[in-house]
Amino acid sequence: NIGNFPFLFVQLANFKAKTSAPVNSQCAELRDAQLNTLSVPNTGMAVTIDIGDAKDIHPKNKQEVGNRLALIALAKVYGKDIAYSGPQYSAMKVVNQSIELSFRFANGLKFSGTELTGFAIAGADKKFFWATGEIVGDKVIVSATKVSQPVAVRYAWADNPNANLTNKSGLPATPFRTDAW
Repeated sequence: NIGNFPFLFVQLANFKAKTSAPVNSQCAELRDAQLNTLSVPNTGMAVTIDIGDAKDIHPKNKQEVGNRLALIALAKVYGKDIAYSGPQYSAMKVVNQSIELSFRFANGLKFSGTELTGFAIAGADKKFFWATGEIVGDKVIVSATKVSQPVAVRYAWADNPNANLTNKSGLPATPFRTDAW
């Protein structure tokens, strides 16, 4: 099929100063647009939200960027049975005062450090607050004491987020939002 070739790309890395509260982010919106591109057949995206540089839009660790692209190519183009993606959000369900998140590529969900970070949660008022998260099997449960009736979750939704969710392959979760606000 002429023109039906793989298109692999790199999602915008973390960049700029960190923020202390959840805020709107043009970088996050661009990453979201890139994520939505995966609905186009024969595409693949290397997530680099964990290897960026606050002062340089281009990650210095080119070897890891290339490695992640190579994993996608080996799996999607050459048919190798290997892990090539970190967790990708697939669905949410409100459970009491929490939201249960489901993911594709969720085999062996884990995080680095002492706590799961990067999640913010909001109610119908659209005000986001940092959330606590817990991994339960292949799902993540998030909640925030300031949000009694949650309706939306965002993960790594910042220019330079503190986000640490991966799967057993160590590949980072894709930044996402469950809302369209």
